[in-house]
Amino acid sequence: MPADLAVIGLGPFGLPLAQAAVAAGIPTVGYRTGPEAASLSAADLRRMLSGGFRHATGPAELGRVRTAVICAPTPRGPDGTLDLTQVEAAARTLAAQLRPHTTVVLESAVPPGTTEEVLRPLLEAGSGLRAGRDFHLAYSPSRVDPGNRDVTPATTPKVIGGLTPACTESAAAFYSRLTDKVVRARGPREAETVQLLETNFRHVNIALVNEMAVLCHDLGVDLWDVIRCAETKPFGFQAFRPGPGVGGHTVPQDLTAPAGRTLRMVELAQQVNSQMPRYVVQRAAALLNEHGKSARAARVLLLGVTYKPDLADQQGTPAREIAVRLMELGASVSYHDPHVPSWNVLDRPVPRADSLYEAAADADLTILLQHHRTYDLQGLSVKAQLLLDTRGATPTGAAHRL
Repeated sequence: MPADLAVIGLGPFGLPLAQAAVAAGIPTVGYRTGPEAASLSAADLRRMLSGGFRHATGPAELGRVRTAVICAPTPRGPDGTLDLTQVEAAARTLAAQLRPHTTVVLESAVPPGTTEEVLRPLLEAGSGLRAGRDFHLAYSPSRVDPGNRDVTPATTPKVIGGLTPACTESAAAFYSRLTDKVVRARGPREAETVQLLETNFRHVNIALVNEMAVLCHDLGVDLWDVIRCAETKPFGFQAFRPGPGVGGHTVPQDLTAPAGRTLRMVELAQQVNSQMPRYVVQRAAALLNEHGKSARAARVLLLGVTYKPDLADQQGTPAREIAVRLMELGASVSYHDPHVPSWNVLDRPVPRADSLYEAAADADLTILLQHHRTYDLQGLSVKAQLLLDTRGATPTGAAHRL
């Protein structure tokens, strides 16, 4: 047995799983499903290779593992629903190699019912085997928080929902090698709906504080102080913070296909969050006007164009729409981000500032979109002519805050 585990899809969900498995001493093979959004540092890659990780040279290697986990991406399609094309392609590839007694787990973000109604038929048709009898089939929602150093796979409980009790136990036996706690769901639909609830919980609560940010600005209330006080409540409250928009690889799901049911709260949250880039540009234009400047021909510096601090990942970042809207107003846009050496907007390269302080001093307006650890916000607030902080990261009174 050349490997215990095959991770199919080495993007933002599959790569962390492969890293965790290698760290736990599990021989792991990775199989790419297409261009992957996640990347590794050279040091991390060396650690994985020395720990037994290797890339599959072909699909045949998928048939020589005990466990196969599908982590293919499911981006939002033109109609707003999740696109399962890559999951289906991964299932067909795996099915052609599937052997009896293999445990197959789906970790991709999918609508409830996908494991049983999409994945299972593809695996059975392509392999001639029956799920629950000849091989184990389960769903486990991916729980990855990129860049969070306080959360590790070992300390993050893993939810498992199998097609049969035996499927659940087989998947649980695998994940117990990676984490301290395995939580058994009643079945794959329940496990899939866990992912749905967790993702939508984040987006709905971000939408709430984004609406509060707009309201508090109109009322002249310091929202950041409100949140600071509210989060001292030991029950019934969890602090979320506003921002210029919501990025990342897990998109809110307001249509829980195949049921076709609309979650009204999630639909409203999407509307609120999608308006934040426009609101940031409105605030930017208003600030310039208050200081006797026009957005047209204004020099605007964007700080941090990734979707999350201290990462290079730009998936869903609101910075792109903000840059486009500023350009449409006639502003001259540049950016600074220690994790992004080059950045294109509207198929054109955006000028990158080499010296942060010099660029901030030269810009008519600097907008902090992402708070990377390397940014000295105290020094920046002194150097910048005008600073709009969309993350509430600057000291009180040092900048205009969202």
